[in-house]
Amino acid sequence: MQDDAFADMPDLSAPGDDPAHARIEKWLVGLVAGGDLVEGDKLPPEGELSAALGVSRMTLRQALGSLESRGMVARRRGRSGGTFVATPRIDVDLTGLAGFTEQMRRANVRAGAQVVSATTCTAPRAVAAALDIARTAKVHEIVRVRLADNEPLALERTYLPAAQFEDLLDHGLTGSIYALMASAYGQAPHSAFEWLEPVVASAEEGRLLSVEPGSALMLVTRTARTQAGLPVEYAFDRYRADRARIGLQTGIENAARITVAGA
Repeated sequence: MQDDAFADMPDLSAPGDDPAHARIEKWLVGLVAGGDLVEGDKLPPEGELSAALGVSRMTLRQALGSLESRGMVARRRGRSGGTFVATPRIDVDLTGLAGFTEQMRRANVRAGAQVVSATTCTAPRAVAAALDIARTAKVHEIVRVRLADNEPLALERTYLPAAQFEDLLDHGLTGSIYALMASAYGQAPHSAFEWLEPVVASAEEGRLLSVEPGSALMLVTRTARTQAGLPVEYAFDRYRADRARIGLQTGIENAARITVAGA
């Protein structure tokens, strides 16, 4: 922690448009943005900081809770616990069916991959239904840990119909699978339907992602199709909730359908 960062505290006794907890939050955000506090810095104990600010612990905790939900601070328990400036989350932009490599490029982060397994097997029932293939058809199952600047960020489990991607497993699988699908097979994903839901890490997922079992993950389940509407991918991507912030850009499909109530 930089002791000088807390030398100039906000005057919360002065009138303001925002409540005290919001002003504290804004002040702490400014310290991080200005470089006065950096990743790993420890904030003063709650009792000490709330007293210095002239507010209750409850007010301070409101500010810290909001910062924690934004991924800006992390609170740890135990003898060496406290509130620390967190590692910034990586923005994962799902807009436009961007693959992981493109997502990391948008975030100015170096993408990588570690192949956990790559096999050809009979399609599980849900996979066969999603890819619209026979229950007895074969699929390629590719499991990879996706890296952001060499740190585990996501665990991908991808299914591709083997009949459409013969010998795909003979290719290198540490780069963009979407680029490989396009260049070697002419079957680039063009659209997808994706579900987002919070889940927790199993013991195996935790080991692969370097997090504790039970840690929060964000699961993205995706069915991707070619421009002709042919299903070519069914995938489960599990992102570390402490390292990734998922977003996408949306718009109004048909503005003419919107009416204002009472107009």
